[in-house]
Amino acid sequence: RPYFVEQLNERVPFYDVRHSIKPGITGWAQVRYGYGDSVDDALQKLQYDLYYVKNNSLLLDVLVLIDTFKVVMFRGGR
Repeated sequence: RPYFVEQLNERVPFYDVRHSIKPGITGWAQVRYGYGDSVDDALQKLQYDLYYVKNNSLLLDVLVLIDTFKVVMFRGGR
């Protein structure tokens, strides 16, 4: 949501870098961290997003798909 993005951009350094890649249905942060509802959670998820941006590759996308399948089928995450 734009409101939350604006708030997090003000409070979390480099938060806007995560928007340099097109959003998708799933992502590295979603399968590695799960749901978060605080600024601290946003900081943690940002670390995963920045890792994805820096290491973007077909192999990483395949790993995201595999982990997404595991989360959906076994209702779990990390």
